[in-house]
Amino acid sequence: MEIALGILVLVAVVCAGSALGRKLNISVPLLLVLTGVAGSFLPFVPPIELNPEVVLVGLLPPLLYAAALRTSLFDFSSNRRAIGLLSVGYVIFGTFAVGLVVWWLFPEIPLAAAIALGAVVAPPDAVAATAIARKVRMPRRIVTILEGESLVNDATALICLRAAIAAISGSVSVSGIAGDFLLAAGGGVAVGMAAAYVLTELRKRTRNVAINTSTSLIAPLVAYLPAEAIHASGVLAVVVTGLVMGTKAPSMPNGAARLSQRSNWNTVQFLLENSVFLLIGLQVRTIIDGVQDDSLGAGRIWAGCALILLAVLVLRPVWVFPATYLPRLIPAVRRNDPAPPWQFAAIVSWAGMRGVVTLAAVLVLPADLEHRSVLILAALVVVGGTLTLQGFTLPGLVRLLRVQGPDQREDALNQASLMQLATVAGVERLQELRTENDPPEVVAMLKRRTQERGLAAWERLGRPSAETATPSARYAWLRLAMLDAERAKVLELRRGGEYAHEVLSAVLDRLDVEESMLDLALDEVDTSGEGGGEGIARPGGVCAHLESARSREVPADPFCANCRREGTTTVHLRMCLACGRVGCCDSSPGSHASRHFEATGHPVMRSIEPGEDWRWCYQDDLLG
Repeated sequence: MEIALGILVLVAVVCAGSALGRKLNISVPLLLVLTGVAGSFLPFVPPIELNPEVVLVGLLPPLLYAAALRTSLFDFSSNRRAIGLLSVGYVIFGTFAVGLVVWWLFPEIPLAAAIALGAVVAPPDAVAATAIARKVRMPRRIVTILEGESLVNDATALICLRAAIAAISGSVSVSGIAGDFLLAAGGGVAVGMAAAYVLTELRKRTRNVAINTSTSLIAPLVAYLPAEAIHASGVLAVVVTGLVMGTKAPSMPNGAARLSQRSNWNTVQFLLENSVFLLIGLQVRTIIDGVQDDSLGAGRIWAGCALILLAVLVLRPVWVFPATYLPRLIPAVRRNDPAPPWQFAAIVSWAGMRGVVTLAAVLVLPADLEHRSVLILAALVVVGGTLTLQGFTLPGLVRLLRVQGPDQREDALNQASLMQLATVAGVERLQELRTENDPPEVVAMLKRRTQERGLAAWERLGRPSAETATPSARYAWLRLAMLDAERAKVLELRRGGEYAHEVLSAVLDRLDVEESMLDLALDEVDTSGEGGGEGIARPGGVCAHLESARSREVPADPFCANCRREGTTTVHLRMCLACGRVGCCDSSPGSHASRHFEATGHPVMRSIEPGEDWRWCYQDDLLG
């Protein structure tokens, strides 16, 4: 009964805190941590001791798997050097550097135990990194690097921790550490690939949505448990499985199962990652009480913990800046991957929040270890300090450095263009499959609905001050009103008892499916039904600038000269139709196409990306 009540209270506080944080525009993770800290000192809240097995087996695998599902394997691969230097190089560097600092501050603590604490506090937390990165609109490459680092670094840290604990007992050697590392890394990757293959084949052959979704929900343990059984890295196995299955999922059959998997994993991730932050706060009183009687003295302990936190904060930029720029002294590396601006390295340096894995890992230390409570308190101070200092100040740092995140208008343009390409492919396939026996009205309906879906994406582009909503938005609003009336009628008939429950449920399910599709379409448009939606941008010209813009031949090998001169990265290319100048899009760090318009007043540019031929008028803010 007490366990059930505790789970109920935990979920209720998580939901209430998340809703309050979103309403007040406060960081939800930090709000939940502070709520947990306050709760730990309330007299009616029982002491809560975090079980490391619960975190390392019950929480970490599903959280890492959920994050890996959302991570692009292609983006991960393209940034593998930066991710590797952080998730492996920085963790090993931080393990030994922090360990030496701890040993210097507390000579009474064995060096192996100090290095164990270094391994515990070295890896930034996957949950904290992704939660803050989603709230702060960072450049996509920074987000990819931070998420990739947080997916892999726990595996490195746990291997280092295992070696340090073995050293505490005196049974360790250099060759043994090297062998364990190779087994953990190689075995983790192999088990992860095998688990992904087996699960993918099973899901391909399973049409039942409930069974398919259940298979997805057990995937983290399917990868984690076999890897741990052979003393490989279960964390790495889970990450590999998630990356592979996330990449393969869109090409697998059964769209209903894919939607169910996405919805269920969103719920699991929401509950687990927010519960993690609440649990961090709830540990505070128990950990503080544990050091009251330690022989090192309270003043010395707290001062030492503060210095350890300072070392953690300082050591990350000490590693990040050289790791970012030294490899680019090699001409081949510099040519293929130009150096990013220093602001990128500064943000990555400051995005090093630690989380619940640090607290769980430190509890793995032997119970009879001298001054164990001091090491646990140091881990808590690092977690609380990084979450508070870095978590609160990271959004301000991003704004201060004027680092530009993804441009929403640019994303909308690319989304509309991609949808148009998909629509063309669908219509071409329809023409290939149609026969003389197909009713013309069926073919016409298929073609019309497919084209309307593509046009809906274009309609959302344009002036937000237009007087009327787009046709697609108006259609969605009217259709939702119709669905409400249809559902009310079915419910009225249900009260009469004239129809079987199964029949009524089937009709209601169909209405729910259609409503869910309309809800997705309405996420980005105004559905008040009273106008004020976004303007309609029709291909073919909607303003004098677009109609009068001349066509120009696209260069054979186009590039942004300003990006090349400044050493910045180009995301997409645009060409001015007045002078032919090629510039980069607004998602690129330089935004040289927009800056060209501001400098020259040339109003119209066009996309010169493969398969794209749309134009944009900067002066009228319209698409053509």
